[in-house]
Amino acid sequence: MGLVSMTELLQQAQKGKYAVGAFNCNNMEIVQAIVTAAQAEHAPVIIQASQGAIKYAGVEFISALTKIAAESVQVPVALHLDHGSSFAQVMQCARYGFSSVMIDGSKHSLEDNIALTNKVIEAVRPLGISVEAELGKIGGTEDDVSVAERDALFTDPEEAERFVQATQVDALAIAIGTAHGQYQGVPKLDFARLREIVKRVSTPIVLHGSSGVPDEAIQEAVSHGVCKVNIDTNIREAFVTAARGVLEQNLKEIDPRNVLGPARAAAVEVIREKIRVFGSNGKA
Repeated sequence: MGLVSMTELLQQAQKGKYAVGAFNCNNMEIVQAIVTAAQAEHAPVIIQASQGAIKYAGVEFISALTKIAAESVQVPVALHLDHGSSFAQVMQCARYGFSSVMIDGSKHSLEDNIALTNKVIEAVRPLGISVEAELGKIGGTEDDVSVAERDALFTDPEEAERFVQATQVDALAIAIGTAHGQYQGVPKLDFARLREIVKRVSTPIVLHGSSGVPDEAIQEAVSHGVCKVNIDTNIREAFVTAARGVLEQNLKEIDPRNVLGPARAAAVEVIREKIRVFGSNGKA
């Protein structure tokens, strides 16, 4: 099918009261796993690349791999920059054909976040590229994005309303208690805050750091209006556990295909499970 804008996927999700899975990729096998799972579940899907993925694989490789993968399936696929750190990086991704970008200005003041987001929107919206922004800070550590727990500030509903009015951004990532990376306990989400934000804001809401959040909590968040759910850590866990299992069973194994094939299959299964949790199965 080729790449589509994230905006149309999230607007359909908003109407249908489900969430689209946004799955982080780091290599060819994970890109293949994401589209294989989406095709099997007849689900729209977002493939996203973080700072670490771009540093590891290169923006040109991620773009080329995802475009080929998207053309190999009959479900809509968006390619999204996760936690874009600068205007320059956003424009680099735009040049390489990303259909969506996130500009993360959450470490700035509200006014500076608005100004940076508007600068990005002005540059890429005419190209048909959708823009996600973040308000509040998501805790934890994911690649180069690290926020100390004491600075992990929840999103203020009034600020969210003001931010969306000032930017008309396509998607808004909010902080309601999720965290990047592996959880040490069970996260408790602030559903009252989520409901208040959704009441004030018509923009599709994004939940970052959702690996390790119980399925019931994710489904409740979706029922209150979350339209995009980000998953990275769970894919890494499944992928590496399967690869490790092969090597532990045969210490003499030297064929990467025999190691990465089972890892890719394990990633497919965990992504299919998440798609069903989000309710996007059968929605393509």
